[in-house]
Order: sequence, then C-alpha cells, then structure tokens
Amino acid sequence: MTETIPSSSSKEPSLRFLLPFAFLFLSAFASLSFKSVHSSRTDRSVDAEIMQFRSDIAGYAQNFTGLRYRYAGRSPKTGFDCSGFTSYILDEFKVKISACSRTQSTQGLKIPLADVMTGDLVFFGRQGHIQHVALVVENTPDGIICVHSTSSRGIVVENISTSKYWKPRILFARDVISGSTF
Repeated sequence: MTETIPSSSSKEPSLRFLLPFAFLFLSAFASLSFKSVHSSRTDRSVDAEIMQFRSDIAGYAQNFTGLRYRYAGRSPKTGFDCSGFTSYILDEFKVKISACSRTQSTQGLKIPLADVMTGDLVFFGRQGHIQHVALVVENTPDGIICVHSTSSRGIVVENISTSKYWKPRILFARDVISGSTF
C-alpha cells in the first residue's frame, strides 16, 4: 500500500498570504500609538486657552520693566538676575522651573528658534556655555521680542534678533510651558 502525501490543494484555505498585510496593519497601528520625540510648532498645543495662558505670562513679566538687576536676585523687592526673573515669573503661574539658567536650559522641550512662541525661554552664551536666559514676548517677522533682566539695564523688552549684542550669543530655545499643568 502506498501512502499519499497531502497536496497543497486541500480544502482548508492557507492564511500565509495574509501575514504581510497583518504585519503592515500592526506596524501602522503601533506608529499611531506613539508620539514623535521631535518637536515642531504643530506638535505643541496652540489652542486658545494655552495661548492666553502664555500671553498672560509674558504680559505679567513686562510689568517689571525698569526694575534693577541684582546678582542672584529672585524677588521684585530686591531685583532679579536673569534666571531668577524667569523662574519667578513662571512660578507665579505655577510653572515650576529651576532658578539656575544652566538647569533651566535642560528643562522642558528643546525647540527650533524659528518656532518659539510667547512664554518660551531663549538661552544665550558662548561655546555652548549658558550665560543668560530670556522669556519670549512675541515671535514676529521682524524678530524675537524678549523680556529679560540684564546686568547693565535691568529688566528690558527688546528684539534679540536685531541686537548686535544678543543675536550672536543666542544658543537655543526651550518650551517649559507645554508640559506643565496649569
């Protein structure tokens, strides 16, 4: 008696041809389940509530224009240094950041300068060493307007993009607001 080997043309359908489609489906589903670690303006929340929150922060910060600079200063009563100023302003809105500019430069989400929004922080220095921080008031076609505490003029509002002093010292920007709860 001869044994017969079952042929591939059995009555049960083979599902092997579906494997590539299943793989593609699962891959697409997985990619939609995870957010990208890269940031752009469209990834950050720009709804009316968060934009008003950002505007309130920048508006409040501008109220301190003219206040004197004080090394390691963290109070409107005594004066501010740059990072003391940014941490004080943001703390008033329950956004907690360090009072040290070097530490602030590691907090939040690093963003391209072209994408800065009101309330973001811009960091300055030389050869990658953080020396100063400012809070963005507005990003316009004419440049980035910031409020910051300078050692020579106290708290000022100025266009850092056109400043002969500040422009060459700009290093990068960070968004410390989007990830915070308010």
